[in-house]
Amino acid sequence: MRILIVGSTGTIGRPIVAALQDRHELVLASRQKAHEQVDISDPASIRALYKRIGRLDAVVSASGEARFAPLPTLTDDDFALSIRSKLLGQVNLVRYGFDSVNDGGSFTITSGTLAREPMVGGAAASLVNGALDSFTRAAALEAPRKIRVNVVAPPWVTETLIAYKMDLAGGLPAADVARAYVESIEGTQSGAVISPRAQS
Repeated sequence: MRILIVGSTGTIGRPIVAALQDRHELVLASRQKAHEQVDISDPASIRALYKRIGRLDAVVSASGEARFAPLPTLTDDDFALSIRSKLLGQVNLVRYGFDSVNDGGSFTITSGTLAREPMVGGAAASLVNGALDSFTRAAALEAPRKIRVNVVAPPWVTETLIAYKMDLAGGLPAADVARAYVESIEGTQSGAVISPRAQS
């Protein structure tokens, strides 16, 4: 399969690439110049990316920004950025990508655990994650040509917890999270909110 991976240089994106690169043709996209450049908060950038890269069998998004701060201090701009980047950025990757994805292909986007398990400081992230889960269920009903749409809802990633010096309890290594994306791409389900699990 020819697979576009948006956010390919990130904490989750890198192990997704590692899990897929030996058996699929990958098109790597990020904000870095070493890859196909894209800013998912900019609709024109997404459209230009699809125009450049041609036909695909699958699209994966492990990208998007959401602001973390106590609710009383979150500003209109904080919410607007979270919606424009992580929420609408990924929604637009699906909307604009239908014409580029072959029959029976797939989209796999990313939400997160805060949709189900909120925390202090995570109101903006909970908002966009919950919306992405709901969008996925609805989009799967209307996707054309048997194209599948799923969302991976990771728990806290161990590498992120380490970077922020947070408690590692409940964290899941990024390599284990990446397996959920492979399951979505190579499987048959659609409209699923996939919760990664530790490798047994």
